[in-house]
Amino acid sequence: MALYEVQFKASAAKEFRKLTLDVKGRIQKAIDGLRTDPRPAAMKKLAGETNLYRIRVGDYRVVYEIDDSHQFIVVTRVRHRRDVYQ
Repeated sequence: MALYEVQFKASAAKEFRKLTLDVKGRIQKAIDGLRTDPRPAAMKKLAGETNLYRIRVGDYRVVYEIDDSHQFIVVTRVRHRRDVYQ
């Protein structure tokens, strides 16, 4: 199975940089796991969105898009659960 390439939108990268080191480490580990399995069992498709998914990492959510034809993942949001859907 080929690895997917992962990129961050500029806004998601900025959100990621603001996190504490321990949270960054857990989120980075989860994102690295998406490279081999972009649809893990804990993944949820966002209602009303064509190609947006989210994974839970503690109290944080990582929202991302999957492009299977190019094996590409774009992380669109990395936020605390109370803020992610606003």
